[in-house]
Amino acid sequence: MNKTVGIWMYQNGGGDKIEQKLVSKLKERDIDSKTGLNLRNAIVKNDKVIIDDFVLNDLDLFFTYNAGEQTQYQVYLYKTLNRVIPFINSYEAFELTEDKFQTTFTLKHNGIATTEFRLCHRDDEKFLREFIKEWKKMVYKPVDGWGGIGLTRIENEATLDVLMPFLNQADLRFLYLEKFIDYDNTDFRVDIVDGEFIACYGRKAKKGDWKTNVTSGGSVFLREADDKLIELAKKAAKITGLDIAGVDIIYDREKEEYVVLEVNGIPAFATPEQEKMGLNFNDKKIDKIVELIERKIKEK
Repeated sequence: MNKTVGIWMYQNGGGDKIEQKLVSKLKERDIDSKTGLNLRNAIVKNDKVIIDDFVLNDLDLFFTYNAGEQTQYQVYLYKTLNRVIPFINSYEAFELTEDKFQTTFTLKHNGIATTEFRLCHRDDEKFLREFIKEWKKMVYKPVDGWGGIGLTRIENEATLDVLMPFLNQADLRFLYLEKFIDYDNTDFRVDIVDGEFIACYGRKAKKGDWKTNVTSGGSVFLREADDKLIELAKKAAKITGLDIAGVDIIYDREKEEYVVLEVNGIPAFATPEQEKMGLNFNDKKIDKIVELIERKIKEK
C-alpha cells in the first residue's frame, strides 16, 4: 500500500506547476499525494482532523507551503495535527521563524552574526530614546510581519516622535528594534533544503528606498554565493530547525561581515519570469524536497 502525502501549495506565480511536478515525482517513488488540503476548510471531530470526509490523521506526512494565505485557525490546526503526523516544516520551526525577535535571539545565542537588536515594553519611551542616540538609525519591525510590511526606519528623535502615536494606537505589547546596518541596499537570498545548498539570488531595493523585499518594490537579480555565505545559511537553517529555509543575508560594510537578517520557512520558487532571466533552481529544489519527503516518511 502506497504512502500518502498531504499538500497545501500556493498556486500563484507558477506554484500550480511546481505542485504538479512534486506530485509526479512523488508518484515515481510510489508515494501518493492529496492536494489542496487547506486547513481553513478543516473541522475537528474528537481526535480527528477532517476535510470533506478525508481524515488528515491518516496522512504519512503533510507538506505545507503557502505563506500568503495562513490564518490563525489554520496555524492552530497546523500545531494540533503536527502532534500526530510529521510536517515539513515542523510546527516548532515554523512558529520560531514566524517571529523575527525569537529567530534573531536564537541565532545570536548560537553565535550567528545578526543585527544588534532590542526588545522593550511599549511604555519604555526612555529606552527608545537611548537606543536612537546610541545607534543614530534604527528599524522598527513587527515581529510577525512579512514582505517588508510595517518596517519603519527611525533616523532621529523627531521621527520617533511622529511614529510613537501610531505605535500606541496599534496597542502593541512590546517593541522590537534593530540597529540600521550600513549596506548597499541589496541582499542575498540563500535557499537550503535538508541541510544542502540549493541556490542563491539577490534582491535590491528600488531607487530611493532601502527595503529589498519584492512586495515592497524590490527586484530580483542573479547573484552567486561564496562558501562563507553558504555555510552561514546552512547554520542558520539548522539552528532554527527548518527542513526548508530561505536565509536573508546582507553584508555589513562597517563590520565587514555577512549578517543574517531573517530566516524564512516558505521561500518561494522562481517564478516563470525569473526562470527566463536565469534563475533555474526549481527542478533541483523539487528533487531535494521529494527526497526529503521520502526520508521523513521512512523515518516515521
